Amino acid sequence: MKQRSLGRPGAPTTRQVSAIGLGAMPLSIEGRPDTDRAIATIHAALEAGVTLIDTADAYHRDADEVGHNESLIARALREFGSPTDDVVVATKGGHLRPGDGSWTKNGDPAYLKEAAKASARRLGVEAIGLYQFHRPDPDVPYADSIGALVELLDEGVIVRAGISNADVAQIDEADRLLGGRLTSVQNQFSPAFRSSLGELEHCASLGVSFLPWSPLGGISNAADLGSNHAAFAEVAAAHGVSPQQVTLAWELALADVVLPIPGSSRPASIQDSLAAAELELTADEIARLSEGARP
Repeated sequence: MKQRSLGRPGAPTTRQVSAIGLGAMPLSIEGRPDTDRAIATIHAALEAGVTLIDTADAYHRDADEVGHNESLIARALREFGSPTDDVVVATKGGHLRPGDGSWTKNGDPAYLKEAAKASARRLGVEAIGLYQFHRPDPDVPYADSIGALVELLDEGVIVRAGISNADVAQIDEADRLLGGRLTSVQNQFSPAFRSSLGELEHCASLGVSFLPWSPLGGISNAADLGSNHAAFAEVAAAHGVSPQQVTLAWELALADVVLPIPGSSRPASIQDSLAAAELELTADEIARLSEGARP
């Protein structure tokens, strides 16, 4: 598996991880597979060389199972049968699922600090490899929420700090408050959702890792990616690969800071996605796929 930097060049916490990670959300929300298949999917990713797994305490289905996905990942790592010390588990806090299908927000600093400590306990780690503020809370000043990340870093609860669902101004504010220690930004980005291109390019200018969430268009749309985006299907046919592989290869080609985290609920689908790390697109193909990228 090809490697990329998680974090900024020269920063003491920057390390190499797999160029493509595993987005573990589908293993715990509505429509999730049984536990055996979920564990098998994580193990398939690890066997292929994945060293970045993305999760969140809100990745669960029922109100009484907060942290389901974190606990599942921790179990899969324990049961893998080979050392997993090189795996970075990136989790998030500040988004909640009360159990009625809705998503709510809580950016209160005290809550975020307790949520991070609870995530560390579920993951079975002394310090979380990457902790991300999940989504801005309109009822809490952004600086206050980021202040919790500063304290978590300083207290050693987390090794690296990131943000999610942020615009350029919030990226700059978070980085300033963190004293240049912002490691990553996780925003939605895919052929169907390109409005985060400005944030991706801004991260590239800063050397901050950019993790596209739903890089294949989301759980319900990923299978139809080729049907919905003809250029990706045509390039895929030319290479004899899936449109999903072409999509991930295109995202990797946009900037060296990009670390896609495709979701998966089957071993075969994550194995197909990971093959994109070896797919070389031509400059003309990248330009064609990027047409209309700006909103």
